[in-house]
Amino acid sequence: MNVVLWVAQVLLALAFLGAGFDQAANYPDAGRRMAWVRAMPGWLARIIGAVEMLGAVLLIVPGLIGVAVWLTPATALALAALMLFAVNYHETRGELPQIVFSGVFLVVAAFVAVGRFFIAPL
Repeated sequence: MNVVLWVAQVLLALAFLGAGFDQAANYPDAGRRMAWVRAMPGWLARIIGAVEMLGAVLLIVPGLIGVAVWLTPATALALAALMLFAVNYHETRGELPQIVFSGVFLVVAAFVAVGRFFIAPL
């Protein structure tokens, strides 16, 4: 189970790192490609992107260095909550593809949180 959780953590981290960078550092281009980014204030999209990038780091680094390993499941739980808000946001806008995308990451993040809290703690 430890290997499965590490694979999920790495894939989740890569996804959040890419999406977060797109929103935080590449906001004008992201806004041109995604209507939902344009629909929110730029400062909010950048903050969410920064939180996603920080989350990506905290999914991996504590387990690698063996310090503050509680941050990994806590971060996974926080990212699951963020994706729950994202699902709600996209639902209000009727954006089915984004609901599915956010929902998948919600499930994976919740899996990592439960796995690292209870099944195979770091």
